[in-house]
Amino acid sequence: MSRARLPGRRWAIGAWVVGLCLHSALAWAGPPFDTDDPDPVPLHHWEFYAASIGTHDADGTAATAPHVEINYGAFPGIQLHLITPFMDVMPTGAPGQYGYGDTEIGMKVRFIKETKRTPEIGMFPLAELPTGDSRRGLGNGLAQFYIPLWVQKSWGHWTSYGGGGFWRNPGPGNRNWRFLGWEVQRDVPKFGFLGAELFHTTASTVDGHSNLAFNIGGQLDFTHVHHLLFSAGRTLTGPAAEFWYIAYYVTL
Repeated sequence: MSRARLPGRRWAIGAWVVGLCLHSALAWAGPPFDTDDPDPVPLHHWEFYAASIGTHDADGTAATAPHVEINYGAFPGIQLHLITPFMDVMPTGAPGQYGYGDTEIGMKVRFIKETKRTPEIGMFPLAELPTGDSRRGLGNGLAQFYIPLWVQKSWGHWTSYGGGGFWRNPGPGNRNWRFLGWEVQRDVPKFGFLGAELFHTTASTVDGHSNLAFNIGGQLDFTHVHHLLFSAGRTLTGPAAEFWYIAYYVTL
């Protein structure tokens, strides 16, 4: 459907939701951060997340309430990935909407294992399937694709990873965009880890803006199976926006 055939207010809300979801913590990444790593789930192991991730700016608030993420180590160095989200969209000056959003599937593939001298390198291509109702602002209406490259290196209690990629983002009012980010974290014995990231995104809508933003967060380990993930941040350049992530995380 072309932009000209969409009612003006509906198109504006839809474009805002797409921009919000792709440009912030709602762009699924490496929990609890937007920047991801190349490290797949170990062979025949599982990760489960029950999470809420959201963002707020002058045009409103959008969040998952909740979303479920599942990762499985299907082959050596290969992880299968699924996210099933329920969206709560509250645009300023318009009725809120709640319902199932766009489903994410993907596969993380590690090409190079980390050694003392070389970093770990891998890719994590993703597809956003248009399962949400775009007429209600709960989805894009068309499939979106992300092709990133990630690099990671560890030393002692410290780990750092980053990289970026290209989003194919079709649809009325949308434009393809790029992500670039880097994260640093430190293991805290008997606690988990604490970290921070800095990332840059280009505009994902025709009237959108590029921005530079940061997140601060970490992981609290209750046991080797049960964990709590959390982060919060905001933009440093471009339109002001705040975002957050919180999840109950199970590793098996």
